[in-house]
Amino acid sequence: MTTTGRRALLTAGVSAAAAAALSGCTSEAPGPRAPSAAEREAERVARAEAALRLRSVTTSRALLERYDATLAAHPALAPRLGALRSSVAAHAKALGEGGTTVRPATAGPNATAAPASTAAPTATAGKAGPAPTAAPVPADPRAALGELAAAERAAADAHTTTLLTAPPEYARLLASVAAAGAAHAYLLTEGAPA
Repeated sequence: MTTTGRRALLTAGVSAAAAAALSGCTSEAPGPRAPSAAEREAERVARAEAALRLRSVTTSRALLERYDATLAAHPALAPRLGALRSSVAAHAKALGEGGTTVRPATAGPNATAAPASTAAPTATAGKAGPAPTAAPVPADPRAALGELAAAERAAADAHTTTLLTAPPEYARLLASVAAAGAAHAYLLTEGAPA
């Protein structure tokens, strides 16, 4: 072999080795990194807040459905119940706004956040099986108002219980909604004649 042939062979070998080394370094993508303790805790907090919001909205939506059923059974009560029903609808909307975003900690750094639903869920959201039927509305308007007042008190109690574990801003909203529910219960039973 001549010197030129050896140099060509040596150059070709070095080039092939360099190409193999470069392709080996750049073709492998890094694996997903493990989430840090802070990321796992942030995800846990976000999931807990999303579940809390879902429970609160579900409670308000169930109450709104009770108003609708009462109005359907007793259309003559519309002047008395219209403003209260509108208030309950506004509460359900406000409780569902500003849902948190949750990014799974195991998805890696390039995962996209999945927003929690801010749409108002039905009263059976998150439960398996067929939707339970609503309790029938009493035929007597006074009894129907009494049951609606009891539903308002139950919703107010649920919101009061939930606010104990809610983030500060959401707890203030829940306190306001619970107070309004207590006022609605009073107006439905004591505040005005049926």
